[in-house]
Amino acid sequence: MYCIIQTTFKHRAVGDDIINALFEKNLVACIQKQAISSRYKWNGQVEHEHETLLSIKTKTAHFEEIRDLILELHDAKIPEIIMIPIVNGNRDYLDWIDEVTCAT
Repeated sequence: MYCIIQTTFKHRAVGDDIINALFEKNLVACIQKQAISSRYKWNGQVEHEHETLLSIKTKTAHFEEIRDLILELHDAKIPEIIMIPIVNGNRDYLDWIDEVTCAT
């Protein structure tokens, strides 16, 4: 019913566009940004990038719309978009997510 969706980006403008669009559509309750250092394999090479990780708190019912919005606004060929289920949590916090995200 609730989840954290993670995505990363390199360019601040891309991240700002994604964040603003998600809040404008009332799809999220909270987004946390964290600077990270990523290593990953791309085209047979190990790459190293400084990126920003977004942790997006929302309802699982919004995953497809959030994924589609990220894909539309992201500049990476294959952006990270993963959903991590919230199995349990503070009931008041989860109620708040219900309150501030659009009904589905």
